[in-house]
Amino acid sequence: MLDARMPQRDGLTVDGISINTFSMRDAIDSIVEAALAGDTFSVCTLNLDHVDKLDKQPEFLSAYRRARFVTADGFPIVILGRLSGAPIERTTGADLVHPLCAEAGRNGLPVYLFGSNKLTLHRAARRLARRYPGLQIVGSHSPGPTFDPHSDEANDAIERIRASGARLCFVALGAPRQEIFAARCLDQLPSTGLLCIGAALDFIANTQNRAPRFTQKTGLEWAWRMMRDPQRLGPRYARCAAVVPKLAIRSLLQIIHARRRKSA
Repeated sequence: MLDARMPQRDGLTVDGISINTFSMRDAIDSIVEAALAGDTFSVCTLNLDHVDKLDKQPEFLSAYRRARFVTADGFPIVILGRLSGAPIERTTGADLVHPLCAEAGRNGLPVYLFGSNKLTLHRAARRLARRYPGLQIVGSHSPGPTFDPHSDEANDAIERIRASGARLCFVALGAPRQEIFAARCLDQLPSTGLLCIGAALDFIANTQNRAPRFTQKTGLEWAWRMMRDPQRLGPRYARCAAVVPKLAIRSLLQIIHARRRKSA
């Protein structure tokens, strides 16, 4: 079920998923406003790997359709969005954590960290608390490596998050588990925003290295990551490359309609 309060904006639509949060500032303002209002919502960041999974995993697609806020994480998606007439900027889960923690500290929004591993959570919590005055990290939990979003372990995790009183929960499980878990939480966690952030906490804790900033700005982050781990990431990025022509064809009508509206 789609959230009736989801922002309705003319952005790129992929498999029925609308990118409705166009920039970092837009994302931060929208998320903080929803959290202060006591809403329950989820945030997803669409990239090519996710587009590939949306085609193959119905539960992942369903979870994405329940997200209130969807950003563009990936330059091909940003480019197609701009061609379709939307001023979309790349906004990743990793980039959202720091500014949201700053706003959470200023606005008294308690935060929970879920996912990754115990070392990462400990380091990330300590560094975020030191950096952002007033930030309340009210709990953290690292599930087992075989975590199932529909398991008893997931039920226990939901109870932990509820008991903490968190208004924002950063979910760092990787796709598709984090999005599926976040969608489950929408029905069981009142007044909590679930943000799917991938490896963001690992970057903060320095348990993983993020690509240099120049590669992020030029759209080459994927190449840097693949060179560091070609055996694992090579097949993934090959699948992502195969998605681009299909995505461009699917987006063609949106682009044509946008051009016609602009010239009318």
